[in-house]
Amino acid sequence: MREAGRVVALTIRRVIAALEPGVTTDELDRLARKEIKSHGAKPSFLGYAPHPDIEPFPATICVSINEEIVHGIPGSRVLKDGDLVSVDVGAVVDGFHGDSAVTEIVGNGTDEKRALLDTTRRALELGIEAATPGGRIGDISAAIEAHVEKSDYGLVIEYTGHGIGRRLHEPPSVPNHGKFGQGHLLRPGMTLAIEPMVNMGGWKTKPLNDGWTVVTADGSISAHFEHTIAITEIGTQILTSA
Repeated sequence: MREAGRVVALTIRRVIAALEPGVTTDELDRLARKEIKSHGAKPSFLGYAPHPDIEPFPATICVSINEEIVHGIPGSRVLKDGDLVSVDVGAVVDGFHGDSAVTEIVGNGTDEKRALLDTTRRALELGIEAATPGGRIGDISAAIEAHVEKSDYGLVIEYTGHGIGRRLHEPPSVPNHGKFGQGHLLRPGMTLAIEPMVNMGGWKTKPLNDGWTVVTADGSISAHFEHTIAITEIGTQILTSA
């Protein structure tokens, strides 16, 4: 999983470096596919279908813009100056998955947008810090929730983090809200994907007709950060860091 995480981190770095006005989301997807394959890895998302009644995901990465929270499908959309872009990447190496997401501003951003990114990024950091051996899933959830509650933002609760390993999504789920001391016991050897999603407006979401893209119900912009971590005897290690 360390190698899968490394591939994910390098791919995200490559895609983020390409974010600029005039670039299409499909160009980002092609860049990511080339990068993942250059390391002998495979995309985790391409063709992924968690349920038989859902159409397989048609792209290598998820690219979600502004009011899109997660699972945005790359296509002909052109990035504009000031857009908030979330890039979510998954890769599999030797049967093990890595999963990570970063949100960045294209070109020039406002202080308001940067504050949203800072809050969401810090929520992820605090969630990771709370993931300690002998703790509980609720410790992660509560740490994220407590930080976001200090702001006027909406914390997405309808979508969660997850276990990860030989499958992209495994038990247990890792909610972004909860109570300290509750939930699944955290043991050494567990690998989790922690991913707070924070909206500038309310917390409610709605799916689009493409069957994948999830947007804010009120049209407000959203940020998403994610890391795959491993819980070890000596603490928590981030696997999706370059």
